[in-house]
Amino acid sequence: MSSHGDPIPMIARKSAGLKGEAHVPGDKSISHRSLILGAMAVGETKVTGLLEGQDVLDTAKAMRAFGAEVEKRGNTWHVHGVGVGGFAEPGNVIDCGNSGTGVRLIMGAMATTPITATFTGDASLNSRPMARVTDPLALFGARAYGRKGGRLPMTIVGAEAAIPVRYATPVPSAQVKSAVLLAGLNAPGETVVIEREATRDHSERMLTGFGAQVRTEDSPEGRVITLVGQPELKPQTIIVPRDPSSAAFPVCAALITEGSDVLVPNIGLNPTRAGLFFTLQEMGADLTFENMREEGGEPVADLRAKFSPDLKGIEVPAERAASMIDEYPVLSVVAAFASGKTHMPGVKELRVKESDRIDAMATGLRLNGVEVDEGEDWWTVHGRGFGDVPGGATAQSHLDHRIAMSFMVMGLATEAPVRVDDGGPIATSFPIFERLMTTLGADLGREA
Repeated sequence: MSSHGDPIPMIARKSAGLKGEAHVPGDKSISHRSLILGAMAVGETKVTGLLEGQDVLDTAKAMRAFGAEVEKRGNTWHVHGVGVGGFAEPGNVIDCGNSGTGVRLIMGAMATTPITATFTGDASLNSRPMARVTDPLALFGARAYGRKGGRLPMTIVGAEAAIPVRYATPVPSAQVKSAVLLAGLNAPGETVVIEREATRDHSERMLTGFGAQVRTEDSPEGRVITLVGQPELKPQTIIVPRDPSSAAFPVCAALITEGSDVLVPNIGLNPTRAGLFFTLQEMGADLTFENMREEGGEPVADLRAKFSPDLKGIEVPAERAASMIDEYPVLSVVAAFASGKTHMPGVKELRVKESDRIDAMATGLRLNGVEVDEGEDWWTVHGRGFGDVPGGATAQSHLDHRIAMSFMVMGLATEAPVRVDDGGPIATSFPIFERLMTTLGADLGREA
């Protein structure tokens, strides 16, 4: 089953060159945070370029349930916030669909307000562990009651009298860090998060933009982020840059599809998010950054990707994993068309995403004729080089949008078509994927 309906089988066939401009959706991470922080500010926040995938729409519904006014007028989303600590108790269960980011950030945002909320999601989200968030939220005084293994459906009882927290994240996770920082907004004093490896810093940047006091410094313990609690957040006007994780798909498709030349404009190049693009360049990809600039405190550029038949396998630095964790599935597809081995260590986080992404990709790649080795926190793709990847099999998407899109990209350059059992989850993050890719010249679509 797809996340919001019946399965949608899809097929991708070997394509001629992809050409044109790929206007990918707005950044999902920034979209979620724009709605949540707008709901916690006092006054009206205006957001343009919001990603209108199901994940973000579910977060918008959740903010309404907590008492904020959220509506779209024209091309702009308007969020009338209720202030820090001003959330009302929802009247019904909060359904976050497929979004791990949405549910974990919302849990953090409400955990230090004395209200109770129950969260659920689709089959994929309800199988994912939430203890990594609920454990630190308990330090503030919140209580969580969920299914065995800390899984949804789950009820969070917000702290009656929140206390500030000093918390070292056990694994690199921007979701955990962000949940703790959002919880710290309604706690007195200073809440401190320590991360051994830096993760995407959208929360810190956006909290500062909304008027919170946030300090970041490097120490022997790692990166230390300090938030001063109980600010009055000021409403903002936000232009959401285009999502680098979505850009990964047309970019990688262009690199492996003969004759391609694709421009992806206005892509966010936050250094905590752009690891994939530098990795592709190290593999020999014809990938260039044009018109580099800054918008809303975030670095932005236009990416030009051209067919690159001489890609080489590389060792991807483990310390880069946090900056490209969502892009490893489609990177593994590119690695299949490179010469030699691409080794990807330090990626345990992939085991607990919307699916076990290492297992899902390794299984699908093998079915399509590519050798893969894997361990608990690493995997290696043995590239076959351009023109020698067989394809011809059906991959399971496991209700995971990135798995489905990665195999659709793969099928554009394999000798035989590649299918996925269910492309429905793609709508959660990239609702225009099929239309955008076919406009560029990709031979992919739904299969009867």
